[in-house]
Amino acid sequence: MISVWALPGIPEVQSGDDLAALILAALDETPLEDGDVLVVTSKIVSKAEGRIVQAEDREAAITAETVRVVATRPRADGGMTRIVQNRLGIVGAAAGVDASNTAFGTVLLLPLDPDASARHLARALRAATGAEIGVIVSDTLGRPWRDGQTDIAIGAAGVHVFDRLSGEVDSAGRPLVVTLPCIADELAAAGDLVKGKLSGCPVAVVRGMGRIVGRLELPGAASIVRDAAKDMFRLGADEAYRMGIEVGRAQARTDEEEI
Repeated sequence: MISVWALPGIPEVQSGDDLAALILAALDETPLEDGDVLVVTSKIVSKAEGRIVQAEDREAAITAETVRVVATRPRADGGMTRIVQNRLGIVGAAAGVDASNTAFGTVLLLPLDPDASARHLARALRAATGAEIGVIVSDTLGRPWRDGQTDIAIGAAGVHVFDRLSGEVDSAGRPLVVTLPCIADELAAAGDLVKGKLSGCPVAVVRGMGRIVGRLELPGAASIVRDAAKDMFRLGADEAYRMGIEVGRAQARTDEEEI
């Protein structure tokens, strides 16, 4: 059986705060056990690490965090929605730059290295409790082809991020060839169900998934990002169409010059 619950009582996190100490204080009478997985909202990790920048709006910060533009679309309010790949390799809206729940005139950036942040937190909690626990750092992301958002893992430590089922057989005895559930993303979403967006509870505990907990050196959430060579959707439809026209025109000019 799997149980998931939020930790109440974690105060507003400030730059330099010890997240492990804050989490331990919030555990109260429910100590961590071997196999527990903590799902920690990336926002409090960013705040503790001082990833706050001054910005009247977040557009300049989005540009600074962007390494590749995937698609842009104008909004009804006159602004522009930008789907980009950020420096962590994650493709999403606004490069993960957040202007909510932060002081006016500032924006919050994602952690520099969410996997390292997760390892640091997991190591501290393991040392303090003696329990072999895992940590997932989560953030909210939209999905292609589907409206709405869900939480995903952008950092992980001490957990297997994939359930590797290839080679197993289904209930009818057929072999599973490419089945690869991203268990880290599933746990991030489960944690969000109890943390919520407005509850003020940025940490959840998942109990009952001890089979995925392991050494801190396991591959982190960076291993979830699909390799560019295997990415079939690197551009938005309009952007890909325009690029195709430009490539065709360039080739036509080259052909004319050769003639």
